[in-house]
Amino acid sequence: MARIIETRPGEQDGDLAKVNPALSVPVLIDEPPSGGEIAVAPVGAIAEYLEEAYGETPLLPATSAGRAEARRLFSWFTDKFDSEATALIARPRALGARGRRWGDPEPIREFSAAIVWHFDYLSFLLERRRWIAGDRLSIADLAAGAALSVNDYFNLLPWADFPDVRDWYARIKSRPSMRSILADRLDGAPASAHYENPDF
Repeated sequence: MARIIETRPGEQDGDLAKVNPALSVPVLIDEPPSGGEIAVAPVGAIAEYLEEAYGETPLLPATSAGRAEARRLFSWFTDKFDSEATALIARPRALGARGRRWGDPEPIREFSAAIVWHFDYLSFLLERRRWIAGDRLSIADLAAGAALSVNDYFNLLPWADFPDVRDWYARIKSRPSMRSILADRLDGAPASAHYENPDF
């Protein structure tokens, strides 16, 4: 059973520094059956640790080429999509809902161009594969689903223009593991009307 502790990245938090001197989140603190605690970060290391330690349902493909592709696309969404899209509007809005301020007007034109480019690429992948990295769900789909969920919370995504991406995301939203995520709310920032609905 997981327990979530909210910590803001970069703050001089003594507890966070003890488990991750880089002061970045997320950090997984695991208590394996063998005893003790294991701190795992960053998010890519967490995904692979969970796969190796508890991988009843494999989230990495069986072949080395398949694993490389899943890792490439996992990084695409945790790094490239995050910096080119999420960081522009969704993250400042989320921080604002938590009492932070941001000064500049929202870069809507830059965000819209980035989203269309990324959704075009997602469409290209999904025209050729059932899931983003291949025929089975992988860590790439989970990373992409999380990245899109943050932006969908604020109703920022052009679902009507990309039906194949929308259908893939509906499959992600329908998974039981997504229920608690879709039920989360930010104080002072209501979710989009369709956010929790698997069928939009």
